[in-house]
Amino acid sequence: MELCDLTARELSGLLRQRKVSAVEILESCLERIGQVDGRPGSLDAGPLTPEDEQKVHAFITLTDDRALQQAREVDRKLAAGEDPGPLAGIPFTVKDIFCVRGTRTTAASRILANYIAPYTATPVERLEASGGLMLGKVNLDEFTYGSSSESSAFQPSPRNPWNPSRVPGGSSGGSTASVAAGEAVLSLGTDTAGSIRQPAAFCGVVGLKPTYGRVSRYGLIAFASSLDCPGPIARDVTGAAMMLQAMAGPDPRDATTADLPPEDYLSQLEAGVRGLRIGLSPDYFRITFPTPDGGFEQQPLPVEIEASVRKAADLLRALGAEIIEDVPMPNTRYGIPAYFVISRVEAASNLHRYDGVKYGYRTPEPVADLRSMYRKTRGQGFGVQPKLRILMGMYVSAAQYSEQYYQRALRVRTLIRRDFETVFDPQGPYRLNALLTPTTPTAAFAMSAVYGDSVLMQYADQLTVPANHAGIPGLSIPAGLDAEGLPLGIQLLGPDFSEATLLRIARAYEQATEAEVWRTQKPAVLS
Repeated sequence: MELCDLTARELSGLLRQRKVSAVEILESCLERIGQVDGRPGSLDAGPLTPEDEQKVHAFITLTDDRALQQAREVDRKLAAGEDPGPLAGIPFTVKDIFCVRGTRTTAASRILANYIAPYTATPVERLEASGGLMLGKVNLDEFTYGSSSESSAFQPSPRNPWNPSRVPGGSSGGSTASVAAGEAVLSLGTDTAGSIRQPAAFCGVVGLKPTYGRVSRYGLIAFASSLDCPGPIARDVTGAAMMLQAMAGPDPRDATTADLPPEDYLSQLEAGVRGLRIGLSPDYFRITFPTPDGGFEQQPLPVEIEASVRKAADLLRALGAEIIEDVPMPNTRYGIPAYFVISRVEAASNLHRYDGVKYGYRTPEPVADLRSMYRKTRGQGFGVQPKLRILMGMYVSAAQYSEQYYQRALRVRTLIRRDFETVFDPQGPYRLNALLTPTTPTAAFAMSAVYGDSVLMQYADQLTVPANHAGIPGLSIPAGLDAEGLPLGIQLLGPDFSEATLLRIARAYEQATEAEVWRTQKPAVLS
């Protein structure tokens, strides 16, 4: 097995035993990138070639020189007997929605294609301070607007390493694809409606959306500020815990971070699940669509997806957990409609800063006045998805429609939060420590199969978005392969700041399934 295919904990152990060097670990990842990634995303990519269709295309910008300097510094500290940090020598990628000083930071949009960030986002800063090696900036849906990573202005867009004809999910598709393909050991993503957990499920890796405020948003280019959550993507549960340990905690530069120190997530990983109460909800075993007449239509999830959750529940029961059936989550069905409204209002507000005046793209065409310059800059610089969100956000927040749409959506968000408070209440009828659900309603769909249908694309997030409305943590872990050999994911949801418990449950499941055949399967790009 190559070094780039090992977990963060395995590599950390080898490094500290001086069996490998940080430079050797980095070289292994760079070699893998050269083998499987193909050309990086660019604005003028031209038509796809047959070779393009077999590559991963995770990267927009490779920062190999920066990573090499960091690796040499880790090796120097080890040689001098100094502590190089808990993530020393571990290569990671960064979703190109985070600012990193001195690097191009594009948000996968033409309007920021020439933007060089003057400062570094807190999560990236903390990962590097912990000894991590930043390999580069990876691709995503433009401004994180999507669930497949296909809306990036930088093409070719990322592909799923398990089957390059399938999407990696989104918007953190480049992040999850880079980890699944062994190009990186860890990756930093963001989750606004499931944008870490959904692609993690599609690519067969671990993805964690922390509690809102657990990880600083300073330096994150905002989509919907009340929903966005930076979080870790890793090859296994321990890697996610190591990464969260490094990033979590208060930040004086972000007033929305919780004034709570991070827990020792690693110390509780092996505690097992005995005595924990884990719930199953029928509302997470179906997708509910609104109909034109104001009603709802329900469709059950595919049998193999529900079966993966129930098999996990049986395993956890055998390990000592108490499984609580038929937990009602009645407002889950409203998660996507409420998200459509709230996220568009916040996106429209955040996109107003891109005007061609202060930074980023400015139209090269002659203009008569400032208004004309704004119009042309935004018309040429934004892709379809940002334009749709601006139009919808302005519409539903207008004075004559605000009560009908925006205020109602905010009340629905409160109802979704209340559902979780009820089932997690230690004095309530259910007293759950966690809720176990599917992560996604399907495995990874084909490239171009859903792209362009904003409604259908959004419903890929129906099972993940309630956690964003409620602000609670959510963790997706691999749970097998479907009949076509594509990864399936299961999700654990818990009360505020219960990341340690979710990681503990996930680790118990990981250990219980470590001998299963599906864990020996490798993505197609590695065959």
